[in-house]
Amino acid sequence: MAAKPPAGDPIQDAPEVTPPQRAAAGLPAVGHSLRIAHQQMGVRRTALTLLRVNQKDGFDCPGCAWPEPDKRHTAEFCENGAKAVAEEATLRRVTPDFFAAHPVADLATRSGYWLGQQGRLTQPMYLAEGAERYEPVSWDRAFDIVADELTALDSPDEAVFYTSGRTSNEAAFLYQLFVREFGTNNLPDCSNMCHESSGSALTETLGVGKGSVLLEDLYKADLIIVAGQNPGTNHPRMLSALEKAKAGGAKIISVNPLPEAGLERFKNPQNARGIAGGGTSLTDLFLHIRLGGDQALFRLLNKLVLEASDSASGAGEGAIDEEFIREHTHGFEEFAAAARAADWDETLRATGLDRTDIDRALAMVLASKRTIVCWAMGLTQHKHSVPTIREVVNFLLLRGNIGRPGAGVCPVRGHSNVQGDRTMGIFERPAPAFLDALEREFGFAPPREHGFDVVRAIRALRDGQAKVFFAMGGNFVAASPDTEVTEAAMRAARLTVHVSTKLNRSHAVTGTRALILPTLGRTERDLQGDGPQFVTVEDSMGMVHASRGRLEPASSHLLSEPAIVCRLARRVLGPESHTPWEEFEKDYARIRDRIAAVIPGFEDFNDRVSDPAGFALPHAPRDSRSFPTATGKANFTAAPVEYPKVPEGRLLLQTLRSHDQYNTTIYGLDDRYRGIKNGRRVVLVHPEDAQELGLADGSYTDLVSEWTDGTERRATGFRVIHYPTARGCAASYYPETNVLVPLDATADTSNTPASKSVVVRLEQTPPA
Repeated sequence: MAAKPPAGDPIQDAPEVTPPQRAAAGLPAVGHSLRIAHQQMGVRRTALTLLRVNQKDGFDCPGCAWPEPDKRHTAEFCENGAKAVAEEATLRRVTPDFFAAHPVADLATRSGYWLGQQGRLTQPMYLAEGAERYEPVSWDRAFDIVADELTALDSPDEAVFYTSGRTSNEAAFLYQLFVREFGTNNLPDCSNMCHESSGSALTETLGVGKGSVLLEDLYKADLIIVAGQNPGTNHPRMLSALEKAKAGGAKIISVNPLPEAGLERFKNPQNARGIAGGGTSLTDLFLHIRLGGDQALFRLLNKLVLEASDSASGAGEGAIDEEFIREHTHGFEEFAAAARAADWDETLRATGLDRTDIDRALAMVLASKRTIVCWAMGLTQHKHSVPTIREVVNFLLLRGNIGRPGAGVCPVRGHSNVQGDRTMGIFERPAPAFLDALEREFGFAPPREHGFDVVRAIRALRDGQAKVFFAMGGNFVAASPDTEVTEAAMRAARLTVHVSTKLNRSHAVTGTRALILPTLGRTERDLQGDGPQFVTVEDSMGMVHASRGRLEPASSHLLSEPAIVCRLARRVLGPESHTPWEEFEKDYARIRDRIAAVIPGFEDFNDRVSDPAGFALPHAPRDSRSFPTATGKANFTAAPVEYPKVPEGRLLLQTLRSHDQYNTTIYGLDDRYRGIKNGRRVVLVHPEDAQELGLADGSYTDLVSEWTDGTERRATGFRVIHYPTARGCAASYYPETNVLVPLDATADTSNTPASKSVVVRLEQTPPA
């Protein structure tokens, strides 16, 4: 029997605090996974559901995008994957009676944790203009409401169509097709807020905006650098791959402002060593870097590699791959001049590292013939994120570590199929070749003008340039920066629509009118006109495979995402559309046939996806050392070194997840590996910084961000926790601290919110 949801919101600013843990997973992770699963699903449903996660004949985990090995364990899931599945397959239900008892004003006072714990949405719900409560509405009426608003717009560009990463390839392809046939490229998505910086940097330098490694490359690597990433919480199955890499002789360098338990030691619950023994020590060298110092670090390493190559002694022989540089790269001389000018003192200021640590890192780099660099939000959410990732590419090109087994770039995507959505055309700046292919296949002229990304969409809603907001999944309000500005922008819309499985903050921050459209989850059976259907997803390494849900849907009123798009498209576009929407809804294989005709790499899609292991999409730099860039080669770059500079008495704040969290979904109030229990309104500060600021451990403070235009933003009532962060840096959980991130604080080129480099002052307050 599943447990009931919490009756009220727990206090979140008075946690119990113990020392951080030094190892991740093990039996505690197993116990915690099963406890949450039982609370949400009950015993029998837990067993039936978890044993299908990430299996070849099962469903893809709705959590992270880490790939599955060809040989699967019986339990091919991690702790956070189990939580994600439990939240979706929960037996708790949000019915019309719930909305009758909770007006929108009440929902707006609730925490994201409480909202999510209420369970699955069961019926379409409508908030009429001036109404206090959502009321049930038929699907036909819901589609009429959306269609009436869309067709009444002065221009299609007055509508915004957001996408979260959970959307399948089939749904994403249909969604962008509908939006472009409607007449706009306003297709912001969650990539805009996370790995857009990676895509921008990699497209310019390598010609492909994705990672270049496959899972087996990790097992062949000599050196793996994990920078700005916490796999123990955000991608726990990655720890198994790192453990296997270590067994093969790989060395691991971790680069992070916080020590992370998963990268220190991994207790693999799949083997005896992890359960009964001490587990596996993963990190060989921990570089305790200051926030935003990564570009300076890699620039100095590049300088030192070049100097080693110049050395007359045998120690420098082969330090750079001269043949690869000559045959496959462009811009080396300009890059080398910039790298040789790197300054030791400036690098030590930017990074906060000791010279001996950098020397140790250099020795490991020079000893490696095959190097992989993995990264996540710690590199992508700064003003200078794009040049930082370009510098990582420089670092790999210098020693020929692109297009070589066991080497390459590995941006680790944070949400299942967020990469696939982009492949399917969810992008506000589509390539002309993609639009040409759409036009040939479907016989309409897609719009060519670029649309809004997330930040520009918020501005457009705020300024009245956009009037309708439609979200295919996600929790836009909680995920976006500058919370007060974002919420005001959403409330300025004429209509807000959310296709969702569960209740979240975005449902309580509405336009003049609002709709909640409940949809099937990954775990659920999808039965359409031509029989049972499956969907496909693309993982973080470009592998495409099928996902088949088996559970009975949470309600008979749910529609699949493809069905929602098809029915809405028929209602909005009318008989003038020649796209066979009705046929697509009946049989998803027909969608895949059209994907195959439009998107390179998906030829014979239906046949190839029948392979239980799926198939790899082509990647020219990896497959043939060819680079579809403007120069036809891999591009070295030479941007000036940047790093955040913080006034005296201020700290540099990063927003981050707790362990009981996945993106904006809060599973619980603990951050077990960091020693925090029963609380989220906390700020982690180095003890010496706290002492200088007069902040005792356990004291309370307001966080006040200071922006260049003189404006300030405030998050109130946070408990100070003395913690081994890098000096001058602090950390706190989002979405609670998104309010501190200015809308205009974004990365150059990618426009990604700079959520990892927020200048704050801490104002001590009485206990809450």
